Formats: sequence, structure tokens, C-alpha cells
Amino acid sequence: RGGATAVAGGGLTGLADRVSVLDGRLSLSSPPGGPTLLRVELPCEPIDLCA
Repeated sequence: RGGATAVAGGGLTGLADRVSVLDGRLSLSSPPGGPTLLRVELPCEPIDLCA
């Protein structure tokens, strides 16, 4: 339906805070009528599983 917003004390704000702690990024697009698009990017480094 769209119209999602990040407000103080809300779930999206809490999620954005958690993503930020990991040096990640959160973006939200939710125009009235939809669609809602939430994108979370978290940095990661490859690990050597053979070590």
C-alpha cells in the first residue's frame, strides 16, 4: 500500500540504527499507493574457508 515512514521510536528507525552500527546503509522508498521498497546494504569481507 505504500506510505511507510521512519518515525522516532518506530520499527524502521530501530532497524536503521542497527544497520548503522554495522556501517551499513538503509534506504526506504514508499510512495502512497506503493510499492514499498526497503533496501539494506551491509559491508562484509570475504573469509578464507581453507585456512
